[in-house]
Amino acid sequence: MNLHPREECAFCTIIHEYAPAKDFRYHGSFVYSFVPLNPVTPGHRLFIPRRHVPTAAHAPELVADCMRSAAVHGSAIHDEFNLIVNSGPNASQTVPHLHIHYVPRRENDGLHLPWTGQTH
Repeated sequence: MNLHPREECAFCTIIHEYAPAKDFRYHGSFVYSFVPLNPVTPGHRLFIPRRHVPTAAHAPELVADCMRSAAVHGSAIHDEFNLIVNSGPNASQTVPHLHIHYVPRRENDGLHLPWTGQTH
């Protein structure tokens, strides 16, 4: 059976309420957020566009919308955070639906980003 990309996408199933997500929130009409399955720090959230877009390269304007929503969330909650976009499998994107990681940071939180300590 050939499913529509939205039906094959884990994030689209959340958006269309076929699957649950922890602390699902609306950010306007076009951006949603929720807690990922394996948060890396307390407060880690994913910000996604309502429209199915496989990567950041497919719709830069939606990247801006998601980034803005994540930054507004961060400014209201915590003043130090990372916003991370992985675009494509070689860039560590595991779900083919554009998403922004909002990762709150605290001193000694133990999270080391992938490029920390690498040599060229």
